[in-house]
Amino acid sequence: MEKCDRMSPDVFEQHRPQLRAVAYRMLGSLSEADDAVQETWLRYQRTDTSDVENLGGWLATVAGRVCLNLLRSRTTRAEVPLDDEPAVRLPDPVVSPLTGPDPEQEALLADSVGLALQVVLDALTPAERLAFVLHDLFAVPFDDIAPLVERTPAAARQLASRGRRRVQEATPAPDPDLARQRVAVDAFYAAARDGDFDALVTVLDPDVVLRADGGMHPARPTVLLRGARTVAGQATLARRLAAYVRPVLVNGTAGAVAVIGGRVFAVMAFTVTDGRITTIDVLNDPARLAGLDPEAFDG
Repeated sequence: MEKCDRMSPDVFEQHRPQLRAVAYRMLGSLSEADDAVQETWLRYQRTDTSDVENLGGWLATVAGRVCLNLLRSRTTRAEVPLDDEPAVRLPDPVVSPLTGPDPEQEALLADSVGLALQVVLDALTPAERLAFVLHDLFAVPFDDIAPLVERTPAAARQLASRGRRRVQEATPAPDPDLARQRVAVDAFYAAARDGDFDALVTVLDPDVVLRADGGMHPARPTVLLRGARTVAGQATLARRLAAYVRPVLVNGTAGAVAVIGGRVFAVMAFTVTDGRITTIDVLNDPARLAGLDPEAFDG
């Protein structure tokens, strides 16, 4: 039985990596995840947890409640099916060098299947997202989730089931072999650099989805494209960036950063399934890329 001093920062710090991972899955924002963890810490300080048997589970539900409130307060979130989305605001990517993520990033990415998962999670209702994330990714019992969503445990189970089904239907499972992922990504950029339309179509899944998020920058609009021939025909940006691309890991899968003029111009995340690219997510929002150090991805 886990008993502790409720004011102990050291005890809380042991759980911080998991809490940040919960908050990132829920919010898709690294800065908001940090804010949610800080709010969880404040609530932990104000609460007598001496009788709490599973402090990690208790903290996860507190963080979940904080995130649920944040999600419900968002007025710009689209409550429409993925197939009907005209555009997507991409989640914050977790970018790592090819040597792999650092320990903090590893904790953040536990059980992740790439940036595409975060895009799907953002399309779930807040209650579905909470039930799915807490139960499926962090093993929180439905009895603990139910009060957060103001439903019975059985109804909370149904919420998680709906979220799981939407994730499975909309998120192709990436090839587990990073080397195989990299072959497809390298082939994509080689074809883009050479302007080889047929080679581009070959490396793309017929139903590939490309999402590009330029934020509020007038010269970098957010776009959504579907289909291999459509994506291949609009590969102008990839061709322009090919000479500046550096291979990286994005949310643990094969990706790239384009470094121009000493700054990260874009982050590209790919989902590769059965040797073909099924999703391409491009973040080229200057405001959200400003914190990335291009030197971290040298070599």
